[in-house]
Amino acid sequence: MLVFPKAKINLGLRITGCRPDGYHDIETLFYPVSLCDALELVVDPDEHGKDTLTISGLEIPGIPEDNIVLRAVRSLRETIHVPYLRIHLHKNIPSGAGLGGGSSDAAFMLKAVHRTFGLPLSADELKNIAARLGSDCPFFIDCQPAFASGRGEILAPADYILEDYYAVLVNPGIKVSTREAYENCNPSKPEFSLEELIKHPVTEWKDIIVNDFEKTVFVIHPQIKEIKQALYGSGANYSSMSGSGSTVYGIFNKKPVIPHNLRRLVIHEGSLRTT
Repeated sequence: MLVFPKAKINLGLRITGCRPDGYHDIETLFYPVSLCDALELVVDPDEHGKDTLTISGLEIPGIPEDNIVLRAVRSLRETIHVPYLRIHLHKNIPSGAGLGGGSSDAAFMLKAVHRTFGLPLSADELKNIAARLGSDCPFFIDCQPAFASGRGEILAPADYILEDYYAVLVNPGIKVSTREAYENCNPSKPEFSLEELIKHPVTEWKDIIVNDFEKTVFVIHPQIKEIKQALYGSGANYSSMSGSGSTVYGIFNKKPVIPHNLRRLVIHEGSLRTT
């Protein structure tokens, strides 16, 4: 089976509190985009007694045996029997870029195995397994716009509010430590919920919808801030860093003219219309 794990962007990201488990409570809107990896699986005909993973495309830190795709299969196998698999992952979504690429790979792996073998698991059961792999993994089970709270695993459906818009994703290749980003943030309860703010016209989001990580990340990596400014300079209605970075996206009315120095950093662009 061949599947295509999608990336996501965060429309707003507020750090609303610290949790006793060491994590943080957040408020965000996960929104899928068509940038994707490719993930293929087949049953291992030689039955080597383990799953095998090969990787192509962009580099992924660490060794294949520790990849979240294999951890997803192992986690699923704790619940139900699954034959051993040969898996190939072609990586197109940059790692550590705030786009949820690894989480998407894991969730799509769970869905692909579920569909391949007709497993008797509900979507909620798959989401519970996904939540053990990463806070944003459950989102990618449905992979539809969703307001996220808690650690990011508590989801509420949202509308496809950007279908008439065009997105440009820019990544400078900077690795931002998510742990450091959280350690340097100052949690606070927002006056207005994101569900209220997102109802405003996209042209007003610039002044009301924020990503709390930008406060510290932009100081450490001013190049990321410059990308956001350049996207606004190119006519974006709204621009923001996604997650803890380093990808920055711009939302436009139509395909924009991007200056050459920024064009070389573009990793994806296209309509946000549902396909």
